[in-house]
Amino acid sequence: MKRNALTRRGFLATGAGGVLATSLGLHPALAAGTVNLQLSWLHSVQFGGSYIAKSKGYWSDQGLDVSLTPGGPNAPVEPPVVSGTALVGISAADYTAAAVAQGAPFKIIAVAMQKNPFAIASLPANPVREPKDLEGKKIGMALANTPVLKALCTLNDVNFDAIEVVPTQYDAAPLVAGQVDCLLCWATDLPVAMTMKGLDPVTMLMADFGYAVQSQTYIATEDSLANSRKELVELLRGEIRGWADYHKDTDAAAELTVKMFPDAGLDLETQKLQAKRQVPLMFSDVTDEHGFGWFTDESIAENIKTLALLDKPVTADLWDRSILEEIHAG
Repeated sequence: MKRNALTRRGFLATGAGGVLATSLGLHPALAAGTVNLQLSWLHSVQFGGSYIAKSKGYWSDQGLDVSLTPGGPNAPVEPPVVSGTALVGISAADYTAAAVAQGAPFKIIAVAMQKNPFAIASLPANPVREPKDLEGKKIGMALANTPVLKALCTLNDVNFDAIEVVPTQYDAAPLVAGQVDCLLCWATDLPVAMTMKGLDPVTMLMADFGYAVQSQTYIATEDSLANSRKELVELLRGEIRGWADYHKDTDAAAELTVKMFPDAGLDLETQKLQAKRQVPLMFSDVTDEHGFGWFTDESIAENIKTLALLDKPVTADLWDRSILEEIHAG
C-alpha cells in the first residue's frame, strides 16, 4: 500500500526532460494485435478493472493481446508511450501537461478517476474537515507536493503561510505519533492502512474543494490516434467492460488481484477496502450517463484552471474524446 509521493510526483520535475528527449525517436511497433498498457504504479487493485479485462478475455475476444506492465519509482509512464513500446499509458493530467510542455505528442483519451485521489488525512481528535482547518496545523508531506498544497490554498482562500509543512516519508507513522496534525496523501492508501490498523482517520478529499486534476488517465500519442485507432478502440472497450465488472463486485476484483500477483505482498482485506474506496472516485453521474472513462467540457475547464495554479498551463487540445465517443455510441 505504501506509495512514495516524491517518486510518484517528482519524476517530471527531476529529469523527465532528458528521458523524454531521448525517447522521441519512435521504436519499432509491436507485432500486429499485440499491445502494451503501461500502468502508473506497482500491481494492486488500483488497476483491478484491467486485470478483469485480461482474465476474462475481454481483449482476446477482439483479437487483441494486451500486456500489463507495472510502473513504479523507476518505471515512469511517459517514455514507453512516447517511444511506442506502450500503446497506452495510465498517467495523470499534471504529468501529461508537463510532458507535453517538453514536446511529447500526448492526448488524454479517457479518464478513469473522475475525482483526484489526493486527500488530507487527520485523526478525529484534531480533524481537518475543510481547507480552512489547515491553518495553524502541521502537515506531513513530500516537499515535491508543495505546489499541490498551495493550489488547494489558493482555491479556498487559505493562508498557506499559516501552515507548517513538515517533510515526511510516505507513511502514517508521523500522524499516529503526533509529530504532525495531518498528512497529504491518496485517499485510497494511507487512510486505508490506518483503518486496517483499527484507527478511524478523517479523510478530506481535495477534489471536493476545487482541486481538479484528472488522475488515472489514459494517454496515447497523436500518431497512435491516427495509425493505431483500431487497437485503441479495442483496448479501451476491454477496459470499460473490466471496470464495469469491478464496479459490480469489488471484492472479486481484490481477490483476482491477489491471485494474479501472489508475489506482490498484497493483503486481501486491505485490497478489498481499497477497492471499495476507489468506487466513488471512478464512478459518478457523468459515467452513469455517458459511460466509464468519460470526461466533459466542464471537467476539462476545471482541470485547465487547477493546472495553471500548478504552473502547468494547457489548452483543451490536450484532450481527445473521439475514441470514447466511438465506443459508447456503439
